[in-house]
Amino acid sequence: MYNFLKRIIDFFLALLAFIILLPVLLPVTIILLFTGEREVFYFQKRIGYKNRYFFIWKFATMLKNSPNIGTGSITLRNDPRVLPIGGFLRKTKINELPQIINVLKGDMSIVGPRPLVDRTFNAYPVEIRDKVYNSKPGITGIGSIVFRDEEKLISNAKMPPHEYYEKMIAPYKGELEMWYNRRKGVITDFLIMFMTGWVILRPESQIVYTVFKDLPKRPSEYDQ
Repeated sequence: MYNFLKRIIDFFLALLAFIILLPVLLPVTIILLFTGEREVFYFQKRIGYKNRYFFIWKFATMLKNSPNIGTGSITLRNDPRVLPIGGFLRKTKINELPQIINVLKGDMSIVGPRPLVDRTFNAYPVEIRDKVYNSKPGITGIGSIVFRDEEKLISNAKMPPHEYYEKMIAPYKGELEMWYNRRKGVITDFLIMFMTGWVILRPESQIVYTVFKDLPKRPSEYDQ
């Protein structure tokens, strides 16, 4: 029943969001057509529901060959591969808005674990890889809120980016996504949607730990 209700809510919220956000989507599309490499959308193969692949929609914010340059699938603060307007789109999360189309198609949900590429997905322990996508991947989710500062964490790390991600970020992010699988429900989803908007406006807020008191504890290393 929950999955059926969630799909109905997802479809109508995505349709409503698409209509409301057209005044944002259209200007961004035009700007991207005439700047950078003149690419509007970026399609990337990600792992989705029941570990099946799909192509995620995003506004193009980086050089076309970015996956084969520098840190590959990991983006750092002030990453030289990011296009001039790309930094703004990434900071405001506007680059994620085309995923509304993935929701309308049924590839994704509004709320769920973030869909990953193979390398970052394989950083999860096997037991998490087997279960994390029993929920449809989402535009936002508990991992997105807690790791809204992921680029900053990786950029400030004293170890290589991929090593830091695999040793420090992936284990905790996996715990968060498994927490969501245990707690998922309409109320949890709406609270996550609200908090997504809240932390975009107030990035330093730790409201998520106040609202969800049973979240896995955030490693102290992240607060240094």
